[in-house]
Amino acid sequence: MSEKAKKLVDILLLEKLITKEQLDEVKKEQKSTGVSIQKILVSRGFITSEGLAKALAHQLEIPYLKLTDENISPQLIKMIPEDTARLYKAIAVKLEVDTLYVAFAFPLNLPARDEIKLITGYKIAPMVATEKEIDQAINQYYKVEETSKQNLIDMRMQGLKEKKQERTVSLEDELGKVEDLPIVRLVNDIINGAIKTKVSDIHLEPQEPEMIVRYRIDGILHDIMTIPKHVELRVISRIKILANMDITERRRPQDGHITMKKDDKDYDFRVSTMLAIGGEKIVIRILERSSMLIGLNKLGLSEHDQKLFRLLIAKPYGMILVTGPTGSGKTTTLYTLLSQLDSKAANIITIEEPVEYRLNRITQVQVDFSSKMTFAKGLRTILRQDPDVVMIGEIRDRETAEIAVQAALTGHLVFSTLHTNDAPSAITRLIDMGVEPFLISSTVIGVIAQRLCRKICPECKTGYTPIEEELQFLQDKGGAVGDIKLAKGKGCGFCYQTGFKGRAGIFEVMKLSDEIRKMIVERRPAMDIKKQAVKEGMRTLQHNGLEKIKTGVSTIEEVKRVVYVEGV
Repeated sequence: MSEKAKKLVDILLLEKLITKEQLDEVKKEQKSTGVSIQKILVSRGFITSEGLAKALAHQLEIPYLKLTDENISPQLIKMIPEDTARLYKAIAVKLEVDTLYVAFAFPLNLPARDEIKLITGYKIAPMVATEKEIDQAINQYYKVEETSKQNLIDMRMQGLKEKKQERTVSLEDELGKVEDLPIVRLVNDIINGAIKTKVSDIHLEPQEPEMIVRYRIDGILHDIMTIPKHVELRVISRIKILANMDITERRRPQDGHITMKKDDKDYDFRVSTMLAIGGEKIVIRILERSSMLIGLNKLGLSEHDQKLFRLLIAKPYGMILVTGPTGSGKTTTLYTLLSQLDSKAANIITIEEPVEYRLNRITQVQVDFSSKMTFAKGLRTILRQDPDVVMIGEIRDRETAEIAVQAALTGHLVFSTLHTNDAPSAITRLIDMGVEPFLISSTVIGVIAQRLCRKICPECKTGYTPIEEELQFLQDKGGAVGDIKLAKGKGCGFCYQTGFKGRAGIFEVMKLSDEIRKMIVERRPAMDIKKQAVKEGMRTLQHNGLEKIKTGVSTIEEVKRVVYVEGV
């Protein structure tokens, strides 16, 4: 351990921020992993990142700065280039005569100070801030609309020049400019900005007078920038080239794929184009491979539902269905369930459209309608490959449903998805598709319905006493609430002033009992099945949504937005 680290540890012990026992644990881990003591202390939860930063400031006798309380000039921020700021975890905060005050997450990094001094031409006065707050400030001040601003201004000026010249521009002329540096830089800014902001989808929409770029953040679309009309075609063509699509085809919808590695993470981009009034619309779905496998304990399940999940996947055969609307996290849940199985001892095969994440030791097949590889045809082939477990991306028609049922009947564990509002409705959907009720009752062992709700931002989360209307809602839907406190987000730089950061799952897990199987054979309606499941202990989407409100995970308005609340 270095002298500096020793001094810092002494301060932490002296201020009683950590105990001697905790320090001994950290030393053992540091010896075996090589990770710094500071990082281990924070990751283990022995000290907060803010507490550590204050202790470091005390040790080095330099100021500590809480960046979220600072209003920094955007012009001052730009004195340090974004790449340098991200590399050294540093951000400019104040300029006095010939001295630039810079907040560092790692102020002991002397080469970082020297390089920033060389770039800016000022003396550097270091300050200490948490790594998390510096990352947030960089994302806030170097956001895509700011980094692309001058580029867009230049493009608009160029457009005015071209308009004044009143020349006719051919398609070939436009496509020849696709590789222009400003276009390449703009598309890169849009994609990189989406990755930094943890966006799920990018929308490029042809509107009048200009194309709009929107990001879907935590399920909600936000306007990000507008793109000049005269470069719209070039931007679209650039994205098509990256996605290996036909840039001359504008009328026919196309699908493409981009892979990218950034900050040691692998990203897949699914690109879809469609001709609309005013031009082509492009939607890019962003998939970060490492985020698809998150573990049962991180899905947002209650302990009760976690036990049910484990009970269902322990069955040797039968069908487990995951239901919910598009974008409700069904695929993530399926992948998480598959990751719980022993892929060394079992032959696991999936058929998907598309394959969103590559799973080790699992055979994955992609649906390809152009070669007539449909879900039904692929499933027939899979069943000749001696599988133990089969995952079908989606049951869309009677043929696929019947083959899946036969697979479950013949000793396979089958996972699939359906689009229904709740768990009991999955049964009636299969019956509507033409599957015989006695086959459903013999094969389906459990149905999981789910939604995704936005979580209250932990950085600006605040408690409050609910008003009478909110109390009445909680009492009507969940019984007596007593003297309850709720939470909401005030809005801050970490959550882009929305009050929400990240999403959590709301689940409804229905395990099929003998009584429910009997009701299925009798073709009883979904509402009757739901009442019986609740009587047997099923916790509905509404019930779990209310728990998210009462425990301060989300808000009443957010749960109402994603869950249709009614009495059962």
